[in-house]
Amino acid sequence: MKYGFVIDNRKCIGCHACTVACKTENQMPVGVNRTWVKYVEKGVYPNTRRVFQVTRCNHCEKPPCVTICPVTAMYQRKDGIVDFNPERCIGCKACMQACPYDSIYMDPDDGTATKCHFCAHRTEVGLEPACVIVCPEHAIIAGDLSDPESEVAQLAAREPVRVRKPEQGTQPKLYYIDADESAIVPTAARHESIYMWSQRNALVHGGGAVYPPDSPLLQKDALAAYDVSHARPWGWQVPAYCWTKSIASGALAVSAIAMALGRLSGDRVRDVALATVALLFTALTTVLLVWDLDHKERFLRVVFTPQSKSWLARGAFILIAYSGLCGVFWLGAAAGFSSVTSLLLWPTVLAGFCAAAYTAFLFGQCEGRDLWQTPLLPAHLIVQALLCGAAVLALLPDAIGGSTQAISVAIPTLIVSLGLHLLMLLGEVAMPHTTDNARYGARLMTHGPFARAFWGGAVVLGGVVPLALLLIGGSDRITAGLASVLALAGLLIFEWCFVMAGQSVPNS
Repeated sequence: MKYGFVIDNRKCIGCHACTVACKTENQMPVGVNRTWVKYVEKGVYPNTRRVFQVTRCNHCEKPPCVTICPVTAMYQRKDGIVDFNPERCIGCKACMQACPYDSIYMDPDDGTATKCHFCAHRTEVGLEPACVIVCPEHAIIAGDLSDPESEVAQLAAREPVRVRKPEQGTQPKLYYIDADESAIVPTAARHESIYMWSQRNALVHGGGAVYPPDSPLLQKDALAAYDVSHARPWGWQVPAYCWTKSIASGALAVSAIAMALGRLSGDRVRDVALATVALLFTALTTVLLVWDLDHKERFLRVVFTPQSKSWLARGAFILIAYSGLCGVFWLGAAAGFSSVTSLLLWPTVLAGFCAAAYTAFLFGQCEGRDLWQTPLLPAHLIVQALLCGAAVLALLPDAIGGSTQAISVAIPTLIVSLGLHLLMLLGEVAMPHTTDNARYGARLMTHGPFARAFWGGAVVLGGVVPLALLLIGGSDRITAGLASVLALAGLLIFEWCFVMAGQSVPNS
């Protein structure tokens, strides 16, 4: 059994009966939708037409929202319906990032993720979903796609059908007959400040999607006359978490590499100081992760009832392992047990690199955010960790290990890591992108609302200026400290641009 939908756009009249029936049947709060109808108007007067698109969860064969959920709140039933359990949800909003179709929302009353569940309570007793029975034109057909005798299977086999975003590989089970390019492709139609009956909802957290008027992806004379707004799920806590994690994971790495190369001698006080920085920023990372949850009281479920395929759950265990190693390393250094610190140094550094890089695989599971799915990201995150480690080492005072020898190591490391960071940063936005979603996100960073912060803050202030200071200023401690502060500030700005621009691409 494999339940799915066929939407016959030849019949849809845009009456919104499906939207109203869905909201009524499932007692949904005002301001959110499981099913909605998008209007797009095409052409130039008097040669115009209006097309409709019923939009909702696609009940994918390979649902990315299920894979990324750290606590199995999203799950796939044996009959193919992608369902959810609000009692398990921790409100991490990762499923919203994984959905390429904007089909998941946070319930404003319960703070849990929710979406279309094929009216499972009706389907289980042999009834059709509410949207199907209320449609006056029989434009919504639901049923078992694996049954060749069912109407939905026959339509899908007989008629030319399309799915949304087939390039994502999710194998959607929502098929459109006579789908129009301007409606089915989210970036094809122009959006203005007002819709047919309302203004665009700027009150949605983060302002929803961004539609630059000069986007090269827009179709000529295609205007979105009605649509619904969607939130940017992750707030400032996530870019801040990326930044604090880079500092935490790289704090011990640079000194360890320098000692292995014979460029730096051992120093117990420096080891204590760097391990303290690593522990402090790992703790801040954890605080930021929990802060961003809508159900903070449930955060321990990630540890005690994890979903093993989720990189959010895996990342939690990596951070626990890293903080545990850092803690034991700190105790050994503080107590003067050099044998303990020698034994633990490299396992701790390697765990730090894993802590730095796992976010790339978490972002890779965010199928709705193609900008984040760059092959450069794992290496870039490790470079960022080394950049932060060099900056921390350069900022250490003399009293806690910031010796002349340490500065002489920190400066060339900072120069190399800054140069690599700039190359990778520019590569992530300039390299050819395989999807419209990724190209759109890159354009938002370089030419859209994030352009000033990206070029002025991340590239110039946080990259070019500190690099120039280090190359010109030599081994001067003040110059190295200033360059380190600017590099750290520029990295934080880049994290904000990268995370927010990726979320600002329309998915529906």
